[in-house]
Amino acid sequence: MNLNILIVDDHPMTVDSYVNLLSDGEFQENVPTFIKSHNCEDAYTKIILHHKQNVNIDFALLDINMPPYKNLNINNGIDLAYIIREKIPTCKIVLLTMHSEPLTVDKIIKGIQPEGFISKSDINFELFPVICKNIINGKIFRSNTIIESQRELFKKNINWDNHDNQILILISQGVKTVNLPDYIPLSMSAIEKRKANIKDQLLKGKGSDKDLIEKVKNLGLL
Repeated sequence: MNLNILIVDDHPMTVDSYVNLLSDGEFQENVPTFIKSHNCEDAYTKIILHHKQNVNIDFALLDINMPPYKNLNINNGIDLAYIIREKIPTCKIVLLTMHSEPLTVDKIIKGIQPEGFISKSDINFELFPVICKNIINGKIFRSNTIIESQRELFKKNINWDNHDNQILILISQGVKTVNLPDYIPLSMSAIEKRKANIKDQLLKGKGSDKDLIEKVKNLGLL
């Protein structure tokens, strides 16, 4: 079977390195077809084109930090992953990152459930093709830093769902509470309730949004 592999990273040399590593005969008998991209707009265009032409993308390697496609509010590899999940549900998704803040990691795992989630600091040239081959063959992979990050949340006994994580991440990015319903499919009153619940857990109910974000950052969650 010939694989179609999408590789999205804003560093062309990194993309070429992935292509070289996955062109090796030990990875696949047939050299895969590579779809290369360096930003969200170009990647989105290629995903939609393949979807319209009914051509499958079997495997997607997405860097999380990427130049955004502002017109469609596609800000990073996470947003691209959501689009792939919707348009090409059989595609196996691997997210690569330099960041491993527990809330962000938790949000990604709950929201996208990627087949692979890798901190770039955890892998080398030797391991990378082996991990990708295992994922293509049906295994789920989380690298050590990602696993540790998840453990941090469990240790602190914080069990919020994805909407709670999003509320905190958006507030930390400067989005005002009144505008949160534009980003999260919840009513204003539902968002207020969730915020109050988070404040109860972390600040005993007292404090501003600034205090809340400071506390979350001090706990190492953001």
